[in-house]
Amino acid sequence: MINTSTAPYAALLLRLSLGAMFLAHVGLKLFVFSVPGFVGYFASLGLPAILAYAVIALELLGGFALILGIYAPIVALPLALEMLGTIVLVHGANGWLFTNKGGGWEYPAFWVVGLVALFLLGDGAWALKTAKKARA
Repeated sequence: MINTSTAPYAALLLRLSLGAMFLAHVGLKLFVFSVPGFVGYFASLGLPAILAYAVIALELLGGFALILGIYAPIVALPLALEMLGTIVLVHGANGWLFTNKGGGWEYPAFWVVGLVALFLLGDGAWALKTAKKARA
């Protein structure tokens, strides 16, 4: 049974932590790997450069949207798809454990589960623009 008095705060906690993780993740791309380095990495995977820029934008804007509660359940879906893409294109071949060389797929898979859970839970407490209002 769901505790309806605390569930909105659970969704808030999930939303905030997922948003912070995406901001940290995009910060790694921007400040450690650099944009040209990340674009080059995408090219090494055979992916178009424009897709690297789209990933940076998705993680940056998506991270802020999750933290602020701007259509969070809707924003969670493309972020989950991105994480599935990292499993298929990058981490899947490295095995299960994220501590494996190149990082396995356990961490991105757990991230996908958290994002899908947020999609199912809804916006949570203190959301600026709720998805429910967006559909109404």
